[in-house]
Amino acid sequence: MKPQKTYLKGKSVFIISLLVIVITVLTVYFSGLHYHRSLTTNLYMSLGIIATALVLFMTYGLYFGVGLLDNFPKFKHFQRGDILGTTTPDIDLPDIEVGEGIGGIIASIVFWILMTIAIVVLLIVLEAIFWFSLFVLLAMLYWVFFRALRLVFSKSKETQGDLGISAVYALGYTVLYVGWIFAVVYLVELFR
Repeated sequence: MKPQKTYLKGKSVFIISLLVIVITVLTVYFSGLHYHRSLTTNLYMSLGIIATALVLFMTYGLYFGVGLLDNFPKFKHFQRGDILGTTTPDIDLPDIEVGEGIGGIIASIVFWILMTIAIVVLLIVLEAIFWFSLFVLLAMLYWVFFRALRLVFSKSKETQGDLGISAVYALGYTVLYVGWIFAVVYLVELFR
């Protein structure tokens, strides 16, 4: 009798992966405070830590026959342009002359207050756009990461209970998922 299959929730895996990335960045930063390492060396260290964690996680999941459940919220009715619009209008800014004397001073103060209000409103709008963009970026990363791990764990039926095959699959997928980033960093350093 085969053991019952264990399922991990996609959200949990994604949150844990974000924590691994943050811990990796902090580890590389704090370990390099007294050593003036190059950016390339820090990238190699970060990628090495992430690749090691990924190999261990995938080997564990493949060995024990883990599956992934997609519990990410569905955005069925979201279309491009629903929030931000699809076009940007042309804006003509008026040229305001306030004149001289007491009337000019009062007009300058009124326009200063209006411009301050306009800038505050624009900052609020830009903050909303920033948070929306961050949300979209995290959703895209989640989708890519979840799909990649789902592909890996689809092999768990073949690898369950066999540590050697699990490690080979995990190493192969890690080379595919992280190896290209090593190659890009190496090529950038080579052509500098």
